[in-house]
Amino acid sequence: MSTVLRQPLLTTSPLPLQEASLSVWASKYRLVAKDGEPVDDTIDDSYQRIARAIAECEANTAASEEGTAKREHWYQQFLWALRNGAIPAGRIVANAGAREHKPSTSTINCTVSATIEDSMEGILRGVYEAGLTLRAGSGIGYEFSTLRPRGAYVSGAGAYTSGPLSFMDIYDKMCATVSSAGGRRGAQMGTFDIGHPDVLEFIRAKRESGRLRQFNLSLLITDEFIEAVKRNQEWKLAFPLSRKEFESSKPDVGDPAKYVWREWPLNADYVVDESTGLVCCKIYKTVPARRIWDLVMSSTYDFAEPGFILVDRVNEMNNNWWCENIRASNPCGEQGLPPHGACLLGSTDLTRFVLNPFHESAVFDWEKYRKVVRVFTRMLDDVVEMNGLPLPEQQAEILRKRRHGMGILGLGSTLAMLRIRYGSTEAVAFTEAVAKTTALVGWQQALELAKEKGPAPIMSERFEVNAQMLRRRPEMVADGWKVGDLIEGRILHARYSRYMQQIAEEDPQLVRELEELGARFTHHTSIAPTGTISLSLANNASNGIEPSFAHQYFRNIILEGRKTKERVEVRSLEFLAYQAVVNRQAFPGEKEVDRQLPDYFVSADQVTPEQHIDIQAAAQRWVDSSISKTVNVPTNFPFERFKDIYLYAHAQGLKGCTTFRFNAEAFQGVLVTEKDLKSTTYLFTTEDGKTIRARGDQWIEYEGEKHSAANLFDAIKEGYFGRL
Repeated sequence: MSTVLRQPLLTTSPLPLQEASLSVWASKYRLVAKDGEPVDDTIDDSYQRIARAIAECEANTAASEEGTAKREHWYQQFLWALRNGAIPAGRIVANAGAREHKPSTSTINCTVSATIEDSMEGILRGVYEAGLTLRAGSGIGYEFSTLRPRGAYVSGAGAYTSGPLSFMDIYDKMCATVSSAGGRRGAQMGTFDIGHPDVLEFIRAKRESGRLRQFNLSLLITDEFIEAVKRNQEWKLAFPLSRKEFESSKPDVGDPAKYVWREWPLNADYVVDESTGLVCCKIYKTVPARRIWDLVMSSTYDFAEPGFILVDRVNEMNNNWWCENIRASNPCGEQGLPPHGACLLGSTDLTRFVLNPFHESAVFDWEKYRKVVRVFTRMLDDVVEMNGLPLPEQQAEILRKRRHGMGILGLGSTLAMLRIRYGSTEAVAFTEAVAKTTALVGWQQALELAKEKGPAPIMSERFEVNAQMLRRRPEMVADGWKVGDLIEGRILHARYSRYMQQIAEEDPQLVRELEELGARFTHHTSIAPTGTISLSLANNASNGIEPSFAHQYFRNIILEGRKTKERVEVRSLEFLAYQAVVNRQAFPGEKEVDRQLPDYFVSADQVTPEQHIDIQAAAQRWVDSSISKTVNVPTNFPFERFKDIYLYAHAQGLKGCTTFRFNAEAFQGVLVTEKDLKSTTYLFTTEDGKTIRARGDQWIEYEGEKHSAANLFDAIKEGYFGRL
């Protein structure tokens, strides 16, 4: 078995790849045969494999010479795009063209489970479907607030339920087991409605060591709750009233002290107002909205969870607003999806389009960028055909709507190469220009592909107009639509989607044609976190839409067979490039003037929370799904100011918000500076009761391997080891 790592013939950067980059590619994305022999000798071999596999989807029913020529043409085009900044998401990179070696894997990163029904059958069905999804390599999200609260009576069982959190523990253990069997840790998102009676327990859940460690957690925050916080009002915690309960006791559902009417993902077994679609919910308790808010803020401040999903805005801006009620997202939050929803991802490496980096004449090559986006859009659309999803419902969903999420990576690195400081007014303008260009070129391709291959099937479907549609889109009433009318999906998508209305302001003719024919896909853009992709295939260009975490730091990498993360030293792409192009003596934190980096070299801790959000808001206007971004704040950031971040995010039009504040007692994190490691002391208790003290950067030998003290502490706390 060969274990030699060769330097790639062609990389995504003219600079030699860092050792850590090659190592991550080899361990996570390089195709290896069953006998352990590499199939991909170089990263360019990986690109050729990916391009060939995707090109096979072109004219895949045509065995003629014309079909063969078309596939060869697009193979060359796809390979060119991959060599020039188009980077598909990890599941595509790892699994495209790999069917012979791992037939049960998927090319899809993002899925959401079916709505979990409030029954034992529904809960266990969800566990089974999630297990198959995780085994295929996809991440999955669920909403758990569809389950009745702790202590509610279950008439069929003649007992009282233990509540949603207890069933989340089952999903957590399933994920850990499936991940161990497959050699790759699973990724899950659990969402929970801010109005559920057990919301306080959900907020506190991960304070318990080892609990729900296979989950990211996010709250579904409504506009109504935000207003209650602002006005210092009471907040009603409630759960739907079943028809059976209503029929047995005939309560006065018009009593506002006992019942409240809200949006709900299920309504078949509940009391529903047919004129609005709202569900009657029984009030379990009423608490001050700010009490809940402060609990959420303190938990997020100390533990970085739960995150926020502004669910009303997600649904208001959803391109499929008329047929989807989004209540869950993929594990990192950039893809809000309907039940059994699925979405594939890819990112353009912005650093590949900078000409004359660090020079006064540095510019962004917009013409080349548009060409890469055009080709990449076609690539991602083709991946729908080779999705490899394990459930028929998932396959039907992705084929019906053909959604994908094209994003960006390397924004922070690119801004530095253009001599622009991340968070500045100029940076905000550039971010919006990139997002806008990506959107407009993508929707132009949606039209061209629809003309060539046909629109997404949902565009040709006819939907019956209902009262809820007219309530959400008053302009439909003005246009003469009435309850009971039939309307095509292409019209609901192009004319009445709030997002497509924005596109129409820029290119009205394009949207008119999309309304007449229907788009090839319902969604085009999404900005995902790109940590390992950025490190391995982009030489540690900055992650997604983020600034670089630091310019020299340690990254904790999950490697197969290790219980702790592996700590590796890495440097930012812009730092490497600056040393190569401008000043080999430059170094972060240098006091000597001639060795200092310019002030446009910004790291995450030098960006204010407001600047982080302004960058995200600039992109969100032109991103039709969502954005995964982290607002990094210093450990000593004032709590009272911290609370304002989330209100500012809501005011700026974001669909979600996540913060991170280094807290060694809670977790280690993926990225960490040497300063934080050296300043943190970890205490370990041995089986005989002795205490061992170690700095975070010191090494400890345990169970036959060496681990950094910080990573060992984290792994023990998470339950991957027993006691020291």
